[in-house]
Amino acid sequence: MALSDLELRDHIRAVLEDETRGREAALAPVAADPAPLGLAAFALTTFVLSCANAGFLPIAATFVPLAFFYGGLTQFLAGMWEFRNRNTFGAVAFTSYGAFWLALAFFVFFTRQLGVAGSSDALGVTLFAWTVFTFYMWVGSFRTTGAVLVVFTALLATFVLLDIGVLMNTATWVKIGGYCGLFTAATAWYASAAGVINHTFGRPVVPTWPLHARPPAPPKATVALDSKARAR
Repeated sequence: MALSDLELRDHIRAVLEDETRGREAALAPVAADPAPLGLAAFALTTFVLSCANAGFLPIAATFVPLAFFYGGLTQFLAGMWEFRNRNTFGAVAFTSYGAFWLALAFFVFFTRQLGVAGSSDALGVTLFAWTVFTFYMWVGSFRTTGAVLVVFTALLATFVLLDIGVLMNTATWVKIGGYCGLFTAATAWYASAAGVINHTFGRPVVPTWPLHARPPAPPKATVALDSKARAR
């Protein structure tokens, strides 16, 4: 049975809409948001190390295994998943700081456990290099959320204080950096909790204060029929 022009037009539009939905589904991320996991790993490891810097516990007590497996490996994997989600900021941040914890764990392990001589000057220069990295990540965080911005602001201050303490060999500045690191861990835990709770409840429960402008909604696609389709 022949179709009328109106029925044919509706049929072609339905077919094109189905194909469009298929393409959108293929581009949708297949993994959950890894940011809460990366922030939680960063927060807990930072908390333990900052407790050591503040003088509350020995640095090698629980820091080394946490830095290897949670702050290091887990956060590094979160960065890899952020690459899958096309999130450049999250991918660079989590991958880099995951590698930072792995490297620091190796440094502490070899100097404390194996008796290999370490250099405070080398550690200070390394921390300064990470401060440079943290600075431009801090600049980038101005286009994320207020919660993430506070995390990077506190982290940048922590690195600066530790730089001064290590390079000047002053325990007081390292201790102050430890207290600042505890605040950094608290802010990272907050951002992680917000991601988990808001996703679980399906609505904003814990505020994060987005700083970036939301992109405008894409215009609805219109289907233009060519002359041959109209003729049929």
